[in-house]
This record gives sequence, C-alpha cells and structure tokens, in this order.
Amino acid sequence: MDPIEEINEINASYEALTDLEKEFEDVETEIIRQQYVLTKSLYEKRRKLVEKIPNFWPLVIEQAPPDVDQYIHPSDSAVLLSALSSISVSRFEIENGGKGDPRSIAIRMEFTENDDFEDKVLEKKFWFRRYKSGGAGLVSEPVAIKWKEGKDLTHGLLDLAVKVWEHDKKQAQANGESKDKKKTKPEDFTGDQKTLREKIQAFGLGGLSFFCWFGYRGEDVSAEESAAVVEEEKKRRAERAEGKPSEPKEAEEDEDDEDEDEEDPLALEVFPDGEELAIAFSDDVWPNAIKYFTQAQEVEAMSDLDFEAGDEMMNEDEESDDDDEAPPLKKVKA
Repeated sequence: MDPIEEINEINASYEALTDLEKEFEDVETEIIRQQYVLTKSLYEKRRKLVEKIPNFWPLVIEQAPPDVDQYIHPSDSAVLLSALSSISVSRFEIENGGKGDPRSIAIRMEFTENDDFEDKVLEKKFWFRRYKSGGAGLVSEPVAIKWKEGKDLTHGLLDLAVKVWEHDKKQAQANGESKDKKKTKPEDFTGDQKTLREKIQAFGLGGLSFFCWFGYRGEDVSAEESAAVVEEEKKRRAERAEGKPSEPKEAEEDEDDEDEDEEDPLALEVFPDGEELAIAFSDDVWPNAIKYFTQAQEVEAMSDLDFEAGDEMMNEDEESDDDDEAPPLKKVKA
C-alpha cells in the first residue's frame, strides 16, 4: 500500500473511532433523558416522605462524599446543618416534554430562617454547552445571595461576581452579541473586575466558602454558539458515514487569538470547580440521598453505643476502685 494511502486509512480509522464515541455519548444522553422521566414520580414520592423526617437533608450533607465535602468549610457547615430544609435537582430543559439537553440541570436549595442570609430559596442553573474547541461542559450565571449585615461568608466575592456578570451582560447586549461575557486581558479589566481578581488571588480559588459556588460562570459559550457546533458535528459525521472525505476545520477568526497566551480563563472565576460540584450533587448526592441519610443514622447509632459503653466502663472502673480499697481496721479491744 502506498504510504500516503496508508496514512489516509489510519486517519479514517481515527475519525471512525471518534464518530463511534459520539454515538456512545448519544446513547448515554438518551438514557439520562429516559431515566429522568421514569424516576420523576419516585423522587416526588421520596420528597413527600422526607418532609416528615427532621434534619433529613442536613444529615445527608453531613455524610456527603468527598467530591462535595471538600468544599464545605466549618462556617458553611454551620449554616447547612442548621438551616437547610430541602435539596432538589431537575433537568429543566426536558421538563414538560421539552426537547433540550437532559444534561442541563438546576439545583435548588431551600432554607429556614437563619442568621446569615434572607433568602429562603437558592437555585442555580447549569446549561450544557458544546465548545468550538471540541470540548463540552456546564455553564452558569451567578446567583446573588441577600446576606445579613456582617454575615457574608464569601467576604464580598459573590457580590462582585454578580456585579461583573451583570456588567458583561449589558455590554454584550449593547454590542449586539449573544454572549454574556467577553474574553478580556488583565490590562482591559474594569475597576470591579480588578477588585474581583485581587480578592480571588487573596483568598484562593474557591477556597473561601461553599457559597462562592453560586458565583460560578464557566466557559464563555452561548446557546447559539453551542447549537452551531452541534450542527457542524452532525454534518461532518453524516459526510463521513457517506464515505465523503472530511474537510479540515476552518481556522477561527478571532482578533484576540494572537493574545490567547496572555489571557487567563480563570482570572475572574470565583469557583473553578463549579461544574464538578454541580455534577456531584446531580449524579451522587441527589440519587443516593437515602443511602447517605442511612449512613448518618448508623454513625449516630454507633456514637450512642460508644457513649454508653464509655459510661459502663467508667462505672466498672469506679466499682473496681471501691473493691480495691482496704477494709476499715477493727478496733482492738483493750
């Protein structure tokens, strides 16, 4: 075989593998869609049952897996364990027969009256997006929290993230763009962006509070851009299925491409692991809540047994000490 033909055949095999991987992904996505429909009534049944159980969700959070627990600081734990009353996860793009992507999720947390913030409900939405680079992931919008005086656990980071996002959104609308934010370099930062960057550098990425998670934004990808990427992928797969040669992707025309090395995609991200935490809630904590609650009950029962055993040992030690005491001397008759 001619060397060039051999190379072309190998490349065709690589492309076929890539297409097959996409087919697997399509099946997995459809499974998520069907599973959500089939289990929705069961989750509703669970919701009604756990409403009757005191501290169900705080106990679930107490036994949360490391993927969640690592982001919960002691100050966060105090709020979550005392005021959290409910957690729910929905796939809002396919609610009521919607044809959107089932990987888009909304995580809703409900709280009782507490000393830290006024909100009774905090809900954060995550949209599944395809990137021009070939990747994919969850993007979101910052959610404001109405902190009570002097109680902001994020030390102003969340408020700044919301303020910067609102500015970016207005600027994009004014420029007739579909994006909520634009790529910027440090020298182009606004005053609020500079302040936010300084705070992030001072406190560390996501290292201040679990509630910084509500400020997560993710990649700069709009719904329109994502849809265009999906259509392009479908077109290329169809062409390859018909045996047509795959045309190389056109280079992206972006005036900022030359300066990409100077840009930090996490420069204004207050919670870089926002997507990972969202997936941990949707794929682990939410479906396995009963398991974590049961573990919490078992831990509590073991603690009670250890406490009772400790009491018994103390009593035994006291009795032993009494037995070891010498009997009183008898009086000697004169």
